[in-house]
Amino acid sequence: MFDPTDLYRLAEDLPELTDPVLLYHFDGFVDAGAAGRLALRHVLDELEHRVVATFDVDRLLDYRSRRPIMVFDTDRWVEVETPELVVYSVKDATGTPFLLMTGPEPDRAWELFIRAVGTLAGRFGVSKMVTMHGIPMAVPHTRPLGLTMHASRPELMSGKPSTFGRVQVPGSVAALMEFRLGAEGRDAIGFAVHVPHYLSQAEYPTAAVAALEAVTRNTGLMFPLDALREAAERTTVEIEEQISSSAELSSAISGLEQQYDAFAAGEERENLIAESIPMPTGDELAAQFERFLAERDDD
Repeated sequence: MFDPTDLYRLAEDLPELTDPVLLYHFDGFVDAGAAGRLALRHVLDELEHRVVATFDVDRLLDYRSRRPIMVFDTDRWVEVETPELVVYSVKDATGTPFLLMTGPEPDRAWELFIRAVGTLAGRFGVSKMVTMHGIPMAVPHTRPLGLTMHASRPELMSGKPSTFGRVQVPGSVAALMEFRLGAEGRDAIGFAVHVPHYLSQAEYPTAAVAALEAVTRNTGLMFPLDALREAAERTTVEIEEQISSSAELSSAISGLEQQYDAFAAGEERENLIAESIPMPTGDELAAQFERFLAERDDD
């Protein structure tokens, strides 16, 4: 058996923490609108933080599947972007300390990595583990974003019940961590933000705002969101400009709005069967949204 503590290195000067929350997100799995990545990047940009643990990425990553970027200048290599999987100690807007783990999703040794995270959680006395990411949904950007909450035990759940039934999906380290460490008695929750599927490949700050607001409701941690909300407003303006110039897109969004409103009305009646509304076919929507994303890339 490998010692999971060999997988990471602790900083020399560790902070004293009392029952901190651990926020985490790994790049590489489904994250529509870059909801999780934008949320954690914003937190690190806005709040005081320092490194408390660094993982040995050489043992966790397959460099051939995601090769690091290197810079060649004239006749020599001068720079390399070394991937990092790091745990930070962060203070929220009120000075409350918490932990934040971010970096690439490990390609290998998932079980060993999860045991290492469990050891770290025990070392710092983590009270709750929280993750977030975006999932593509057939919803319009003109309506409030929904989210699906999941947790290691029912008592941690809040808000509306999930609309998902029993499904099989490809696994992720974040999901397996919630499953494994939850089985050991650790509290773990996650938020999947419902991102309009035609925006899933672009950065969508509105989704990151929704994710962090959900974290605040569940943990009490406070984040400065003004800059992120301003970015969300700018993105919305750009989207509206693109859509207003296309009759096809305007029609497609209108159809999604009608479908969304009918479904919402069905929920209020405790009946998920919404009224049938004519909608563009899947191929028609896909073609329109591909053109939409291509226009955003050109801009």
